Amino acid sequence: MDKKTERELAARLVAEIQRMAERADHKLRFMEVCGTHTVAIFRSGIRQMLPESVELVSGPGCPVCVTPDDYMDKAIAYARRPDVIITTFGDMLKVPGSRSSLGEAKTDGADIRIVYSPMDSIRIAQENPEKRVVFLAVGFETTAPTAAATVLAAEQQGLDNLFLLSAQKLVPPVMEALLQDEEVHVDGFILPGHVSVVTGTGIYKPVVEKYHVPGVITGFEPIQILRALYRLVRQAVNHEARVENEYEDVVRTEGNPVSRRITDTVYEPVDTNWRGMGVVPLSGLRMRESYARFDIERVMPLPAGALPAPKKTACRCGDVLRGVVTPPACPLFGTACVPTHAVGPCMVSVEGVCAAWFKYGRGRFIYGK
Repeated sequence: MDKKTERELAARLVAEIQRMAERADHKLRFMEVCGTHTVAIFRSGIRQMLPESVELVSGPGCPVCVTPDDYMDKAIAYARRPDVIITTFGDMLKVPGSRSSLGEAKTDGADIRIVYSPMDSIRIAQENPEKRVVFLAVGFETTAPTAAATVLAAEQQGLDNLFLLSAQKLVPPVMEALLQDEEVHVDGFILPGHVSVVTGTGIYKPVVEKYHVPGVITGFEPIQILRALYRLVRQAVNHEARVENEYEDVVRTEGNPVSRRITDTVYEPVDTNWRGMGVVPLSGLRMRESYARFDIERVMPLPAGALPAPKKTACRCGDVLRGVVTPPACPLFGTACVPTHAVGPCMVSVEGVCAAWFKYGRGRFIYGK
C-alpha cells in the first residue's frame, strides 16, 4: 500500500469511527495494554486524529514500569553480594528502587552485566563457576517462555549456579483488576499483539464476557491500530462484547503451543504485586517446586532487614499505569522527572507512558488531522 492510499484509508477509518461514536451516549474510552502500542500510537499521532468522542488511555503494558520497588530492592541487594553476578536487560539499570538503582550499584562495584537474551546467562554461569549468576526475569507472557527455556537448558547442562529472580506478569488478570477498580473506566481494550502470539486469543474471552467489555488484538502499524479502534467503537455502540483478531496474519487462535508448554512446565500462576495496583490474584508466575533450585529467593533468601524502607515521592507512575491520570498530571513530569534523570519507571523504559509523552508530545501526525 502506497502512502497516498494509506492516508486515504486512515481518513476513511477516522471518519467512520467519528460517525459511529456519535451514536454512543457517552465519550468512549479505550485502553491499550501493550507498551509497544503506546509508543506506536504516540509516534503516529493517532490520539490527535480521533474525534473528541473517542479517548485513548494507556494501561499497564510496560513490564519494567509495573515492576514494583520491592523487586528492584531485592535485585539491588543481591547485586551487592560479592558472590553474585546479576544479568539483565539494559533498561533495568535505571529503574529506581526505594533508595537506589542497579545503575548506582554497578557504579559502586556490583557485577551487573547487560545481556540480550536470558540464554546469555548460561555462558556467564559456565565461565564463572564460583559465582551465583542471577538473571532478572521481568516481562509478560511474551518473555516468560524464554526465561523458562533458560531454566530447562541449565537443568540439561547440569548448571548449579544459574538462578532467576522472577517477576513475570500475566495480562488477563490485570485487565480484570482494572475493570474492578472504581477509579478506572474503559469501554474496551486494544489487546497486545506480541503477548497474543504466544497465548492465542482465548485467554481474553473470560474477562471480555464477564465484564461485557470488548477487546481487539492488533498489530503495531497505524492502519492496524485504527482498524482495531473501528472494531472497538462498532462493538461499543452496538452493546456487544467479544474478542476480535485484527492481527490474524500473526496471531493464531491457539497461540504458540510450544512456548506455552515450556512456560507451563517451569512456572505456575501466583498472586503478585503490581506497581500502582497492589497484589493482583494469580497475575504472576513462580517457578514450580520441581524447579525451586533455580529460584534465587528460595535458594538464598535475603535476611530480615536487608531491604530499605519504602521512600515516598510525588511520582504518580502507579496512577498513570492504571489510566487514572495522564503523565502531565504528575507534578514531576518534565521537570524533576525526565528520561535522563527519571524519578519513576514510567519515564525510564522506552515503552513507558511518561517517556512516550515526553518524547512525542502532541504526536507527529503521520496522516494529518
